Amino acid sequence: MHSIQDVNKALLLNVEHLHIQSQQQTLVDDLSFKLHASETLAIVGESGSGKSISSLALLGLLPSELKILGLATFEGQDLLHLNTIQQHQIRGAKIAMIFQEPMTALNPLHCVEKIIGESLWLNGWSKAKARERIIQLLKDVGIPEPEEKLKRYPHELSGGQRQRVMIAMALALDPDILIADEPTTALDVTLQEQILNLLQSLQQQRNMAMILISHDLNLVKKYANHVIVMQKGQVVEQGNVEMIFNSPQNNYTKNLLDHDFGTALKPIDGTELLVLNNLDVKFPIKQGLFNRIKDYFVAIEPLDLSLKQGESIGIVGESGSGKTSLALAVARLIESHGKIILNDVDLNQLSEKKLRPFRSDFQIVFQDPFSSLNPRLNVEQTIAEGLHLQNLSKTEIQLRVEQVLEKVELPIYFKHRYPHELSGGQRQRVALARAFILQPKLLILDEPTSALDRTTQRAIVKLLRRLQEEYLISYLFISHDLQVVKALCQKVLVLRHAKVIEFQETSLLFSQPQTEYTRKLIAASQY
Repeated sequence: MHSIQDVNKALLLNVEHLHIQSQQQTLVDDLSFKLHASETLAIVGESGSGKSISSLALLGLLPSELKILGLATFEGQDLLHLNTIQQHQIRGAKIAMIFQEPMTALNPLHCVEKIIGESLWLNGWSKAKARERIIQLLKDVGIPEPEEKLKRYPHELSGGQRQRVMIAMALALDPDILIADEPTTALDVTLQEQILNLLQSLQQQRNMAMILISHDLNLVKKYANHVIVMQKGQVVEQGNVEMIFNSPQNNYTKNLLDHDFGTALKPIDGTELLVLNNLDVKFPIKQGLFNRIKDYFVAIEPLDLSLKQGESIGIVGESGSGKTSLALAVARLIESHGKIILNDVDLNQLSEKKLRPFRSDFQIVFQDPFSSLNPRLNVEQTIAEGLHLQNLSKTEIQLRVEQVLEKVELPIYFKHRYPHELSGGQRQRVALARAFILQPKLLILDEPTSALDRTTQRAIVKLLRRLQEEYLISYLFISHDLQVVKALCQKVLVLRHAKVIEFQETSLLFSQPQTEYTRKLIAASQY
């Protein structure tokens, strides 16, 4: 796949000396590349390296205060100097983009038919003709029973289905170039492969070129022809995929290719902190005029689990397996049946009022800190939120905030910043600080590293290990990334279709997986 010659392929896009400057700093410095039909160019680098901003510049989607220099030639036009009408003619029809997080990129007020059909209607398609095209697109992207999905809203679809709808929306007008910005970040390994195989087959059918922006080098190795490695706005290395992966020249590239996250702490003989007994989660399915319960959707089948003080248990499985439902049930954020015994107290027997004093003992950190942090509160206000119930003085609160910022390795002056002024890794550290300031005994981490680049992931894992060693904190760590789980957890629980299919020590799980499904998960995560 990677050895296809570019000689016979039409040159679609030629970018020369792209330079993007804000008032304070250079965001992209001297980026040049050529993109041919049916070829995949990957742009890789850690958060803030200039990957996404370069692509947004090509579509004219950057704020006007940024200074953009250079040349980006597509069909005889310079994309960097088009007027608004010309930009509208290019976007979607010639160059389309898939964004990283479908839940925020898809309009929650529009159903699937409107989301995909809007660009067709604006181009003069009749409702009937557009509907045929939408159904065909949904079939192309592998959504079963597409007619039934037309009236659904984004929140009624799974993560994988939302990503497929976004791909269908991007392909509606048959673009020549597709920019995929971290298209699989929030998906588990098996879904990632499905989505990228799908993109690759659609690309071949349509002779379409693709710019794949990713921090996941495993995917880049499998799907790209050429790679550009960026760091702090500069190209540090570029070449074909074999060259970059087999003989990287730059230390930064070598660091990105290093997938060693270290090893989990040795198990300690701690006392039992959390015991789950016959815990299950069911959601009622209501129907009819009187909203009567017709049936139940089983999110978690009855399971037992025991977690010691200072121990980490990884919970893995693909999208829809019940991982997040389990996290929310243990945190008493959704209703469940069975026993949740934390420090000899059954949390499921407590009313919300009686539960409140115990809430500081267990905290939850979510996958996407940008949506879990209040944009109106600065870092200090965010972290201190939980302390206001403890009758502490203003000075004490300030001191505790500064101490916890140091704990999560953030500078103290960050306390005056707001979420939008922070990188993904910094936001995740703030989310950890908010949980840690209450000195919990149990931390429930729901995909806390999946949206981060490899370097930042490594730093967060190292930080979590250090805090666990120092404070003997216990982790329930939910992730689809088995490399991260291996580096942090002493035991792993594998969920599939709401059932526990395997639970054993991490080293045994990797060396002697008991089920074919676990073997597949491990194989998909290997580099």
